Amino acid sequence: MTATTMNTSDAAGQRPERNPARWVILGVICLAQLTVLLDNTILTVAVPSLTEELGASTADVQWMMNAYSLVQAGLLLTAGNAADRYGRKKMLATGLALFGIGSLVAGLAQSTAQLIAARAGMGIGGALLMTTTLAVVVQVFDDEERTKAIGLWGGVSSLGFAAGPLIGGALLNHFWWGSIFLINLPVALVGLVAVLKLVPESKNPTGDRPDLLGALLSTVGMSGITFAIISGPAHGWTSGRVVTAALIGAAALTAFALWERRIPFPMLDMTFFRNSRFVGAVAGGILVAFGMGGSFFLLTQHLQLVLGYDPLQTGLRMTPLALVIVVLNLTGVGARLLPKVGTPVAIAGGMGLLAAGLASIAVLGAHGYAGMFLGLVLMGVGIALSMPAMANAIMSAIPPEKAGVGAGVNGTLQESGNGLGVAVLGAVLNSRFAALVPAVAAGAGSLPAALSRASSAADRAEIRDAFASGVQASQLVGAAAVLAGGVLAAILLRRAERAGR
Repeated sequence: MTATTMNTSDAAGQRPERNPARWVILGVICLAQLTVLLDNTILTVAVPSLTEELGASTADVQWMMNAYSLVQAGLLLTAGNAADRYGRKKMLATGLALFGIGSLVAGLAQSTAQLIAARAGMGIGGALLMTTTLAVVVQVFDDEERTKAIGLWGGVSSLGFAAGPLIGGALLNHFWWGSIFLINLPVALVGLVAVLKLVPESKNPTGDRPDLLGALLSTVGMSGITFAIISGPAHGWTSGRVVTAALIGAAALTAFALWERRIPFPMLDMTFFRNSRFVGAVAGGILVAFGMGGSFFLLTQHLQLVLGYDPLQTGLRMTPLALVIVVLNLTGVGARLLPKVGTPVAIAGGMGLLAAGLASIAVLGAHGYAGMFLGLVLMGVGIALSMPAMANAIMSAIPPEKAGVGAGVNGTLQESGNGLGVAVLGAVLNSRFAALVPAVAAGAGSLPAALSRASSAADRAEIRDAFASGVQASQLVGAAAVLAGGVLAAILLRRAERAGR
């Protein structure tokens, strides 16, 4: 299918002839998506190696991990707009190239400063990939097949999110820390060749003028909010750097919204937010990411710090969640169920199961892995049902020529929800832990610090129980937020269906 054919179809609003290579193209898209999402979690298991071999301080390690997320989150809307304007295939190829080059520089870095800079460069490539992969899926697949395709895309995304610690742990058992970045090179190279050869070009045929001020304001706004979320747990939510970053971010996003309402060719058409279908999917997407991101953050700490598993063993025990998602999406269960029950029921039911999984882990998994298993399976089923339905709802509420911006909104929701989940549930954990920790460890800011002050086995047991209680309280808060989000999203989506929007 040529670029001309794709553009004509966009303009006419008619269903394009099905691309005979569409499933191969989806495989290429999923490969690119997998590369990005593996990198989001693979670095977590390399922290001890980086600390020892590069002499990285705690602040250095935080910036190694956060430089990528900060740049990626800040550029998602801008990247989506660039893909719509200049071509989704071009931006997808550019993203793969930048991600591969950044991975090479990171793997060969000789200092913490070099590694942080390389991670920031990888974030630019990651932003382009996160937006263009979903946008290409929307362009290549028609309404009939799109839900299944998005389900497969979502399944691979979940696999990448969960497989990072597994792959990272396996690599670090045999190679040095740089291997976790160099493993990206062959995948990026194969993906780049396949994209150039197979993926059809598509872009907005109306030729909207660049919204440079909108791009600047959205980047500053999202970067400020993301920086505040990242910095809050370590520096305090009322600290100067956090409050300043949040105010700058909020001011820039407010100015962005006002600017987008005034110009004839906005980056993000603010009238989308009058669409109940779009708003319902947005609300649900944020809270699913909130529950998923926060629960992963809590579970990895619990498995390692309380139950004593090493990083590879922790990754293995998280795999049931990813496997359930992948199996359900590969077999098309969610795609077949969605037309029968409708989007509101699919999202509400999926988020209800996700909330039940979080609550099960809180109640049954406080003192052992066996109790967590049921919760992980329930979470997997819930995510497999709700996330593709929400992504499809967001993308279907946005005109096809704005698919890149739609994907940018979807990616922004995931990044924001994950960050908020870690920040809010982490704050609940810390508050509960501080309230229950014994006097001998009062004022300790972490579980290891508290254990180092313990003078007896009874103290250590009490400290671990306090931490487990904090995890339990956090999971219950996450479950309540996800359940509320499911109800809200279902109400808004049902209202949109009744109004015919």
